[in-house]
Amino acid sequence: MELVKAPSFRLDGKRALVTGAGRGIGLAAASALAQAGAHVTLAARTADEIETAAQAIRARGDEAEALCLDVTDLAATRAAIADAEPFDVLVNNAGMNRPAFLLDVKVEDFDAIFSLNVRAAFFTAQAVARRLITAKRAGSIINISSQMGHVGAARRSVYCASKHAMEGFTKAMAIELAPHNVRVNSLGPTFLETPMTRPFFADKAFRDEVLSKIKLGRLGQLDELTGAIIFLASDASSLMTGSALVLDGGWTAE
Repeated sequence: MELVKAPSFRLDGKRALVTGAGRGIGLAAASALAQAGAHVTLAARTADEIETAAQAIRARGDEAEALCLDVTDLAATRAAIADAEPFDVLVNNAGMNRPAFLLDVKVEDFDAIFSLNVRAAFFTAQAVARRLITAKRAGSIINISSQMGHVGAARRSVYCASKHAMEGFTKAMAIELAPHNVRVNSLGPTFLETPMTRPFFADKAFRDEVLSKIKLGRLGQLDELTGAIIFLASDASSLMTGSALVLDGGWTAE
């Protein structure tokens, strides 16, 4: 009897680029990818932050380097990616939100959110894909979306619009890049408990509203995303492209 072997979640010999890697999901992703064997480039605007993070990863015995980069600067982003050896994995994580009720949304806030969450993410993925195709290398692009790319919410009309846009270009990119064996998927987390978000959840009304929609009855933790990131980056997900992996504690189940 021939038994199917278990897939490998290892990333030895792979190169990974993580944007917004100085903190939160980006830092957690970079650490996990490096621990799985990848050489990780941490990109963000704050040099000290990513240098410190990269040094911590190296001190653990893994491979990491820092790249000070503002991904909204498309020329700089394209140049940095073109000058580097192709990245086998992209965690397209840099993003932002400025919550406001619909009637209070400012044009400058709309433009800032779309500039980073849609424009920068789109063209970062494009640049990574170009290098992979030129080098004839397979790859995995992981667009960090949100549960808000699948539902709506008050005070998040612009953020929801940006993440719905990301879900759309994830599918379209997957179709075009599949012949080149470059896979594109999205990851959609729910609200996470981090040092940055903890002050918001000190507001009991807001916390209760959020928890009422998360069926598991608790906020997500950063280490609950890393398994999914390694899965999408590795050959364990080799048949998966154009899909949304939603880690929302059941928020979108109804």
